[in-house]
Amino acid sequence: MSHDALGAALAAIVGERQVLVRPSELLVYATDGLPGYRKQPGIAVFPRTRDELVQVVRLLAREGVPFVPRGAGTGLSGGALADGSVLLGLNRLTRVLSVDAENRLAVVEPGVVNVHLTRAVAPYGLHYAPDPSSQAACTIGGNVAENAGGPHCLKYGVTLNHVVALTVILPDGDIVTLGSADGERDGYDLVGCFVGSEGCFGVALDATVRLTRNPQAVRTLLADFTSMDAAARATSAIIAAGIVPAALEMMDQATIRAVEASIYAAGYPTDAAAVLLMELDGLEAGIDVDVEKLRTICLDGGARAVRIARDEGERTRLWQGRKKAFGAMGRISSHLVVQDAVIPRTRLPEVLRLIAQIGAAERLSVCNVFHAGDGNLHPNIPYNANDPDESARVHRAMRAIMRACVDAGGSVTGEHGIGLDKIDYMPRIFSPESLDAMCRLRAVFDPARRANPGKVVPVRSCREWTQAPATR
Repeated sequence: MSHDALGAALAAIVGERQVLVRPSELLVYATDGLPGYRKQPGIAVFPRTRDELVQVVRLLAREGVPFVPRGAGTGLSGGALADGSVLLGLNRLTRVLSVDAENRLAVVEPGVVNVHLTRAVAPYGLHYAPDPSSQAACTIGGNVAENAGGPHCLKYGVTLNHVVALTVILPDGDIVTLGSADGERDGYDLVGCFVGSEGCFGVALDATVRLTRNPQAVRTLLADFTSMDAAARATSAIIAAGIVPAALEMMDQATIRAVEASIYAAGYPTDAAAVLLMELDGLEAGIDVDVEKLRTICLDGGARAVRIARDEGERTRLWQGRKKAFGAMGRISSHLVVQDAVIPRTRLPEVLRLIAQIGAAERLSVCNVFHAGDGNLHPNIPYNANDPDESARVHRAMRAIMRACVDAGGSVTGEHGIGLDKIDYMPRIFSPESLDAMCRLRAVFDPARRANPGKVVPVRSCREWTQAPATR
């Protein structure tokens, strides 16, 4: 089927206004939240209902056309880019299908925005715990694809820990149910396979997710330090003391100053080398004992001061500064690389020093804002992507940073996924046999490799593979 004929066939299912074919219309979908990659789709189609989505996937299956599922486009790995293939936009499937407050479950379509789910269940005293920094825009479907985390994943876990069942349409058009809302089923953990598969196994038609009861008490603290080393050591000391905060986040001075110069200013001390933003939640009885333990550990570890949010307004401001930090960095430069690696908590001081040295060697400014409690680093480099020399230095720095994290016993991603950005690092952390096993698992769901082709596992690592055709 020709490009024009495919566009017409898709329009017959969803309507002409829901199909984009002109290059000028498709330009906005050439990147995701990581601006260093540009891959323009051949066609973009936006189903509005479950039935339309099923018909679209089955049409693409009949024609053997590759496709890339995409939610809100907030991903940070180049994972939702369609290079000449069909971009399947899911952001118009926005219904919360049901809420079972008694069993604390909700069934949602893939285009439901993360924070909208929490708002929908707030009257029941419930919330959806995974809270990526982009939660005001990112969708549940995208969170499922990337196994997204967020600041509160230290205590509550990542997306996988909150998904109990999925209704999925496979790339060949078959509809299957993975998992069960009624509890664990015998057999393999197919939900665990699908969550984090980055759109390579199929498309979620709906997700059944766990809801979390709102805590009786919440305390939010901000500790400021005169050195990154001291803040990193305090992080390990907190966990070693047996305290598990709901969140334990770190920001360095470059990040603090970017936030405080923006509309997201939260009252962070701009002369601090680093701050720890910490949150405890749970029963009212006993929570203040843990607050005092946190204060003591931070002050003994070199904190100049530990401040406790006085009310919900101050707590909201402190968290807004953290979650909007990436946006605040837009004041520094036109482009931003947001990296994502995981290291053992005890290696934080050493690796942060190495990151600073790498940035200095390449004459770049590195801004660190990350989930310190679980060692999930986000070293960010603001830069001008239109400057070839600066871009080359950024890529060298990022490669060196990723090598340092792997050499420290870490991994190349904690929540942003592999996508295009980290695919070349996969052979560094996985053996050829492991990579081939990933290819064979993918073939169970998508034998033709038409779903999000060219992502996650280098094709040269697969013992048998065929190149999926483009739409043009």
